[in-house]
Amino acid sequence: MTTLLISQPNFESHVTPTGHPERPDRIRAVEEALAGPDFAGLVRRAALTGDLSLAEFVHAPGYLAQLQALRPAEGIARIDEDTFISSGSLDAAATALGGALEALDAVVLGEVDNAFCAIRPPGHHAEILRPMGFCLINTIAIVARMAQRKHGAERVAIVDFDVHHGNGTQDIFYKDASVLYASSHQMPLFPGTGAASETGVGNIVNAPLAAGSGGDEMRLAYEETILPALTDFAPDILLVSAGFDAHIRDPLAQLEWQAEDFTWITNRLLDFAEERCGGRLVSLLEGGYDRQGLAAGAAAHVAALMGRD
Repeated sequence: MTTLLISQPNFESHVTPTGHPERPDRIRAVEEALAGPDFAGLVRRAALTGDLSLAEFVHAPGYLAQLQALRPAEGIARIDEDTFISSGSLDAAATALGGALEALDAVVLGEVDNAFCAIRPPGHHAEILRPMGFCLINTIAIVARMAQRKHGAERVAIVDFDVHHGNGTQDIFYKDASVLYASSHQMPLFPGTGAASETGVGNIVNAPLAAGSGGDEMRLAYEETILPALTDFAPDILLVSAGFDAHIRDPLAQLEWQAEDFTWITNRLLDFAEERCGGRLVSLLEGGYDRQGLAAGAAAHVAALMGRD
């Protein structure tokens, strides 16, 4: 299979305080992990700048203006306890969005089989009305909308295996039957959403996992809950919020996944995409805050996308 890797030239433009978990070194870890000879077959492209006004398709009117008002002329400003914006953050967010939309185009047009976007800041916690949880704009939600508006997809599925529930993505699509949002995540844990009882209009599927659980529990959640829901939904394209903070080394959570668990889940999602939506799969980096765990998880994910165990 042909896999596109989107890199982000200006990933350092989004500056967070010293010691913050969501830091530029995360992207360096991923880039180093994917630089070796095992990944020579990747199609590599640098992200182009995207149009942040597309945020209006998923966020409230005035949301982008709110972020622009919060952005400092220099230095860093605090949005909430965990979320910060610097003078270059919106430039980084625009490039992350541009790269994700470039990946969408390449997959839908058949230039590549699938794609992974090594981008920051993450996006799945950004709600309709507010940025939060390290996230400024909900990039994957915008990609879903553009799959519909630009490429004519009638039904889009988003699978989120970040250890934290994507409350923002759920919030955006909670009453939209044309988008399926399915998430496995540790619970209880930030942001406190993601109970199995949260079902939207039948398009929200949450599979919470207990602290201390590992690959066996994750596999059961996918086999019994998430994969059957995907099959019933029958999407035209599959998007993935790929967080690697379920890795056992991650400091912000207590799941015990290993690299092979990310291989397994990627292979199952690939199998589904090939069987049900023409192989169309686009994956975006979300969380992962231990350098070694992030690198191992991302390498396993991308190797599987390339068709290697």
